[in-house]
Amino acid sequence: MSSDTTFTKENLNSYLKELAKEFRRLNGTQMPAEIILIGGAAVLANYGFRDMTYDIDAVIVASSAMKEAVNHVGDRLGLPNGWLNMDFQKTKSYSAKIIEISTYYKTFSNILTVRTVAAEYLIAMKLMSGRQYKNDLSDVAGVLWEHQKNGNPLDRTAIAKAVITLYGENAELPAISQKFIDDAFISGDYEQVYRGIRESEKQAKETLLTFEKGYPDELKEDKISSILERAKQRRERDHDER
Repeated sequence: MSSDTTFTKENLNSYLKELAKEFRRLNGTQMPAEIILIGGAAVLANYGFRDMTYDIDAVIVASSAMKEAVNHVGDRLGLPNGWLNMDFQKTKSYSAKIIEISTYYKTFSNILTVRTVAAEYLIAMKLMSGRQYKNDLSDVAGVLWEHQKNGNPLDRTAIAKAVITLYGENAELPAISQKFIDDAFISGDYEQVYRGIRESEKQAKETLLTFEKGYPDELKEDKISSILERAKQRRERDHDER
């Protein structure tokens, strides 16, 4: 995915509109399509704290013409392959319940219905993913922060219920996610929590990029936590020695 292409709150709807028009041209008007935005795209659609995302993660319920429509729009507008994709279905944040709990967002060209997920479910999915080098935990804090600012704070019980709804009674969040959400609710200052974890995520990303340059092809998912932990310990030693 090219880092030169970004999706923002401003251009998200325009790309979806173009996709709807292309799908209508290819598929006709008899069989509508549905897309459920999740991840960064859902954050962009519903909140203002995040500036962009690099692709659009979604559940796609449509005929095979949708894949062709996605490719046509991407080619015409210079978007990267997979600009709209369902790759997240291979991750642990995916749940078959997403379709059931999704909420209406917009309809484009009377053929494409776009849905998103409510705050507590979006938080549950982000916590289940819990990647330290992405926007997962900062998105959690950002959603909590915006609801707090708008006078509609999220209830911790609702989030716990959302985790169970999506992942089952025996679902366990990653330890880092569990500690993060516990600490966030104890703090209650979601703006500060957001700014702190966002800085940590940027630092983690830089650490992994540096590691990848030094050790090409050795950056594996199961090594990421230990790489980041060693880097953190090294920074703490350097700080103590000053």
